[in-house]
Amino acid sequence: MYIELKTIMDNTVKNGRLVVRKEKKAIADLEKRFLNRKFQKSFLDAVNLIYKCKGKVIITGIGKSGIIAQKITSTFNSTGTYSMFLHSAESIHGDLGIIKKEDIVIIISKSGDTAEIKKIIPLIKQNGNKIILLTGNPGSVLAKSSDIILDISVSEEACPHNLAPTSSSTASLVMGDALAVALLQKRKFTKEEFAQFHPGGSLGRKLLLRVDDIMVKGKDLPVVDENEEMGNVIYTISSKRLGCAVVLSKGKISGIVTDGDLRRMLEKTLTMEKIRAKDVMSKNPKMIPSSTLAVEALEMMETNKITQLIISNDKKKIDGIIHIHTLVELGLK
Repeated sequence: MYIELKTIMDNTVKNGRLVVRKEKKAIADLEKRFLNRKFQKSFLDAVNLIYKCKGKVIITGIGKSGIIAQKITSTFNSTGTYSMFLHSAESIHGDLGIIKKEDIVIIISKSGDTAEIKKIIPLIKQNGNKIILLTGNPGSVLAKSSDIILDISVSEEACPHNLAPTSSSTASLVMGDALAVALLQKRKFTKEEFAQFHPGGSLGRKLLLRVDDIMVKGKDLPVVDENEEMGNVIYTISSKRLGCAVVLSKGKISGIVTDGDLRRMLEKTLTMEKIRAKDVMSKNPKMIPSSTLAVEALEMMETNKITQLIISNDKKKIDGIIHIHTLVELGLK
């Protein structure tokens, strides 16, 4: 029984690895195609056509090609190229209305003979839209009606029957990414612009979120005068729940008292009657301006092994405090 189970597992792993190998070969073959002068020109023409497009890029396909078209549409939109997905079958029932004269149409079709797409080609051509075709059959019917053809053919599918779109779907996806990234670079699309399209994700937060957006400020700040008695200092630290109290001298920042400072004080003495905030505080606390990125504040805390940072724009007046737990909870770590 064990030998039989092991054989099944070995064959399953072997088959999985074979799929990866076949798809890897499809990508390698596609990469070699970029060395061909004719293919280079087609790719360059496609990028330039999209770059100069005054409207939007319509990407269409059906079946697996339609799913890949949706992913490419999403990638285009997130990298600065306005794009919309058009379902090839639904298009002849009214959805063709999304195509305007200034738009470009990208068609994905492995066979180049997709019936649903062949029906809409005359309407697209009549409208005067340029067509870029991603196909595994450069000599196909659709190819003859297209302005630019990008050959994404594969020698075989990863499917053992050479039927299910696997390697061909991967090649389509990679070509879409190649176009998107080439356009991103041509547009000089920055990481800050990318972040604005992804404000809800961790990447957006890392590139956009500033300490001013999340710092504790106003009446919630734990501040004490330098001559404050230790009992009141401890109360301030406990009540404000930030693990520290910022010490002020004539309204200006002079130091900080943290939980660690309190522990070190108690190691030396249990008598707090004559001890004041200035006797316990750490001088020259770390400070950053409110415009600092939150992720940079986190890096500073980790480098200096501290859990709080004072926010000050002039290094005299306290504008806020930020705690490392807040940054970790936001997923910046």
